[in-house]
Amino acid sequence: MKSLARAGSLLLIALFLASPAGCTSGDSGGSSSPGVKRMIFVTNGQSPYWDACRAGLQAAEKELKLGDRGLKVEMEVNDGTPKGQIEKLRQYATQRDIVAVGISVTDAANVAIADEMRNLQSKGIHVVACDADVDRATLADARFGFIGTDNIAAGRELGVAIKNLRPAGGEMVTFVGRVGSQNAIDRRNGVVAGAGGKFKLVDNMGDDMNRSRALENVRNAITNHPQAKTLVGLWSYNGPRIVDVLVERNCRAEYTAVTFDAEPTSITSMEQSLLDCMMVQNPYEIGFQSARLMAALCEKNDAIIKEMYPNRGQPGGDIFETGLKLVVPNGATPLKPEMFGKKTEFLTLADFKAWLAKYGLEGS
Repeated sequence: MKSLARAGSLLLIALFLASPAGCTSGDSGGSSSPGVKRMIFVTNGQSPYWDACRAGLQAAEKELKLGDRGLKVEMEVNDGTPKGQIEKLRQYATQRDIVAVGISVTDAANVAIADEMRNLQSKGIHVVACDADVDRATLADARFGFIGTDNIAAGRELGVAIKNLRPAGGEMVTFVGRVGSQNAIDRRNGVVAGAGGKFKLVDNMGDDMNRSRALENVRNAITNHPQAKTLVGLWSYNGPRIVDVLVERNCRAEYTAVTFDAEPTSITSMEQSLLDCMMVQNPYEIGFQSARLMAALCEKNDAIIKEMYPNRGQPGGDIFETGLKLVVPNGATPLKPEMFGKKTEFLTLADFKAWLAKYGLEGS
């Protein structure tokens, strides 16, 4: 009997020593393999934009050898509503294998979302805002930091493009998924500032991430604001909806059409001279750097954290920028590189497509 007990004890010790190392946050749960800890990236909704972000997450998992470190990263797609994100965050709090969450916040000022983010932090789960932040003035404590675009600067650069595409100015309409999202607020304000005094924003139309409503918004804008000849897509799918309506009504020549991001259909539209420019973020880099930061937080790697946030604790020091690209058609355009800031990479469509091909992407 004693020999059996001793053998059982030795077996338990061997199993313990064989367990993989990694971040600790309670026992294993959820869907991952035993001993593997999960880092979750939750989107604000569904869009081809997130395909590039997913590719960045997967590249980070491979290049940073997260599996060897007992970590894996997964993307979960939200349904486009604050309620959906709240429910997901609550679920994450009950899954003991989750050690970090990156979230593209659906509604910047939504206190309930921020409260669930704080709740995760109270359980030792690291939380990072990615792509779309919380309201920094009131809710910044709900996340460690932000990874993504300086959306005010991006909006301003797109506004500068608008000013040079349509020097006479005039009325304009902006279109977006959720008007309360921080990136939507910042982009809209940036566009107005960059376009200057000759332009007047007559409407900012939200669609709650409903593609049919997004299409109808463009139709209504053209009908209700006949003098508004500049149409601006603030979210990735808004540009394609603008193009759909201009083609539908055969009135492209009357309008200046610009958009954030470069969905595959937007790239095709620019090839067909249906878009004047695209202000492109870098969702691939957002995904890669989000995985990198979450792993560093989990493993308490102060060197990487300091590298990414050298001025943390100072105003604006909790923001990691992932860059901007201003993409123009291959042919004639009034837009020139010198019109834009040093942080904005100016690319022809051909050069941009070459960059996409380098990373195996169809859009960005």
